[in-house]
Amino acid sequence: MPALTVKRCSLGVVALAVTLTACGGKATDAPAQGSDKASAAAQPSPSPPATARRGGRPVVELPSDVTYTFDWAKTGDPAKDAVLADTEQRIKAVDMAIAEQNPLHEAYRFYTEGTAAAGTEKWIQSFVDHKARTTGVTRFYDADVTVDKDGTAALVYCEDQGKAYNKFLETGQVDVTPVSKDSYVVYAATLRMNENGVWVTERLSSQRGSARCRP
Repeated sequence: MPALTVKRCSLGVVALAVTLTACGGKATDAPAQGSDKASAAAQPSPSPPATARRGGRPVVELPSDVTYTFDWAKTGDPAKDAVLADTEQRIKAVDMAIAEQNPLHEAYRFYTEGTAAAGTEKWIQSFVDHKARTTGVTRFYDADVTVDKDGTAALVYCEDQGKAYNKFLETGQVDVTPVSKDSYVVYAATLRMNENGVWVTERLSSQRGSARCRP
């Protein structure tokens, strides 16, 4: 197994990432639904343990060393604010799945569908393969939300990974990496409001080193 030498692509969902060491470069998408890769990811697996719920939603519980700063103020538009709120929960739910080493965790699947869900499963699996999880503080900012009348939305936002790292479970070692332009990532997401009133992410792409997100 190759050494885990680079910072994680995201504390949240990276629909394009397949391994921990292959998350840089230009934006791309996970395998389309119906493709051989997507079908393989959807093969039956042992049922994960049930997730606690509150108000019908999964309760997201994270290690104390995994924290976030969401620097996106409420817009005043109920639909846009709901998109941002559900995106925050999606991001946290993915880290919860990584911490619990469960690529099929119910919490993140509550907030993702389509290629975003398939890509997220692979992303979490890469942490499981390396017996690692996330740690540190991640900042999300510069969000731009558009909501259409057909119940879909587009969201672009930035992530600062300068204080976020990989942590190896067997040794407790934290892979502290220096801040560089690659610490800043831009994301583009497509969401849809489902029948339960949840904004689920269906597609997600990212680009590391984005000039838009760098200070």
